[in-house]
Amino acid sequence: MKSRIQASLAATVAALALGACANMTHEEKSTVAGAAIGGVAGSALTGGSTTGTLGGAVVGGVVGHEVGKRN
Repeated sequence: MKSRIQASLAATVAALALGACANMTHEEKSTVAGAAIGGVAGSALTGGSTTGTLGGAVVGGVVGHEVGKRN
């Protein structure tokens, strides 16, 4: 449980730090947000496995990228 909380906090801090970049396009911000959310979700769904976290981040990044292109 403690490692899950730490992973969630680390992902949140990373997303906020990267999301604060002023010269990122909307598409780039969407990609970063999707990857962060996907990584946290993948970690939670697989009990904190590295593969689940990375897989979730990849899928979330792709989805965020595609959503960002439409707006």
